[in-house]
Amino acid sequence: MVSRINGPLLFRFSKVISCEHFPHQSLAFFSTHIVGDTPILVRDFIHSALYDPGHGYFSQRSASVGVLDRSIRFNQLAGRKAYMKHLDNIYKQNDVSWFTPVELFKPWYAHGIAEAILRTANLSVPLKIYEIGGGSGTCAKGIMDYIMLNAPTRIYNSMTYISVEISSSLAKKQTETVGEVCSHSSKFRVECRDAADPSGWGDVEQQPCWVIMLEVLDNLPHDLIYSENQVSPWMEVWVEKQHDRSGLSELYKPLQDPLITSCIDITNLDKDFAPQETKEPSAAKRIWAKVFPKPRRCWLPTGCLKLLEVLHGALPKMSLIASDFSYLPDVKVPGERAPLVSTKKDGSSSDHSSYLDAKGDADIFFPTDFWLLERMDHYCSGWLKLRKDKTSKQGKKRRTITLDTSSFMEEFGVPSKTKTKDGYNPLLDDYKNTKIYLSVPTHNTK
Repeated sequence: MVSRINGPLLFRFSKVISCEHFPHQSLAFFSTHIVGDTPILVRDFIHSALYDPGHGYFSQRSASVGVLDRSIRFNQLAGRKAYMKHLDNIYKQNDVSWFTPVELFKPWYAHGIAEAILRTANLSVPLKIYEIGGGSGTCAKGIMDYIMLNAPTRIYNSMTYISVEISSSLAKKQTETVGEVCSHSSKFRVECRDAADPSGWGDVEQQPCWVIMLEVLDNLPHDLIYSENQVSPWMEVWVEKQHDRSGLSELYKPLQDPLITSCIDITNLDKDFAPQETKEPSAAKRIWAKVFPKPRRCWLPTGCLKLLEVLHGALPKMSLIASDFSYLPDVKVPGERAPLVSTKKDGSSSDHSSYLDAKGDADIFFPTDFWLLERMDHYCSGWLKLRKDKTSKQGKKRRTITLDTSSFMEEFGVPSKTKTKDGYNPLLDDYKNTKIYLSVPTHNTK
């Protein structure tokens, strides 16, 4: 996630250059190596563009995740202007793509997460924490530091912290970061694998545990569905090489992929996504759509759905904390829940108007629909599936809440630690487009 301050929103820090400065065809040409001779779903294209070991954005660019040498002393800064200047200097000195919130506000951001865990966890059993996509290890170290200093000794001594990291270079960095405190090392380990691959989790774990995902959902692969007008059925979007093999193009197929159809089914409270067989457009709508056709495009978080299915299957008693962006400004890619596709070069960010421009040097990140995230969580826990059975009286299997980052940190963090001299607090005031989702199991688990 490339970051910049944009008014009240924290988003991208560096100057934006229009993608029109770059020839569109040449960008698409470099991404053709992602697609072979047969078409692939959009989610597979995005996964390859971001995570392929040979050419993926994250696989090649571990240095793009910034690590601060020391914590920012907010109480020594005069106010917002001084903070912005300090942040600008940090980016220039480090020449990295982004600093995550947990890094910019270390250790206080991680301490807020740790406090939320300690208040909610069942401490009668050993505390076990999984973090997915742990970046440089700053969150893991901050949480373990907080538990070591604030929890009963037995909690810290018996705890286990497991980072599930797909990047081998970041996995190494996490081990180094956490290892700065010797006593942490025996309690921490990194498993270098894809968290969405069920084979990596082994047997089902029946003990309570926590799963942390900070800025992970925005980079999970999504699928794209398309309709040529207001009444035509939705179609799956696939990516294929053009006939002259010089670029990429989209191919539309009838809905058949299980993840895509499940995602559409989960959103069926929206009339636009009601099952096709129950929707028969009126003659007036059909005529209007034919005379004034308006193509529709919608992005579906199938990567998130797959990950939640795997997590609920492997860790049925998990509690979950996930933070991410609920809204992204200045998105050029069309469609509902569309991603921002951004390349950073020579300190400046370039936004692309097509996801097909991604060629290994572009970050592809999506806004998180937290209403849909909650529904997918309930679906994967089994509760929404049971609702289809009208005779089922079973209650929800999860207790969930979505909080603005400021509300979360005011409840669990120490806001005074990130406040400047004049009262401005970037953690509370600038992260208006971020939310934190908490989900814990209930007793309705049978």
